[in-house]
Amino acid sequence: MANSDPAPSPDHRLLLLRPEDNVVCVCANLAAGDTVSIDDREIAVPEDAAVGFKLARHDLAPGDKVLKYGAPIGSVTQPIAKGAVVHTHNLKSDYLPTYTLTGDTRFLETAQ
Repeated sequence: MANSDPAPSPDHRLLLLRPEDNVVCVCANLAAGDTVSIDDREIAVPEDAAVGFKLARHDLAPGDKVLKYGAPIGSVTQPIAKGAVVHTHNLKSDYLPTYTLTGDTRFLETAQ
């Protein structure tokens, strides 16, 4: 029987949920410039990443499927470098409309 436990991550601030995932979950707030270890490589985080955000395990291109929990959670909309935040600004859901908050606090559906 396959082991269903999450794969360990060498950096305690990150969590790899499944070996096939192309993102890691942030478990402690990270500031731009903080160095993290992703797949045994030191990476400077290019922007702030709050708990619960995702970081790319490797470079991702538009159209790539983002895998979390071993399942696709959406598609990349713009290039994402290894270690960069993966969130609604560069990821769209393939299942639900994606909304963005405008400057006047209205939510708008993002074109898919």
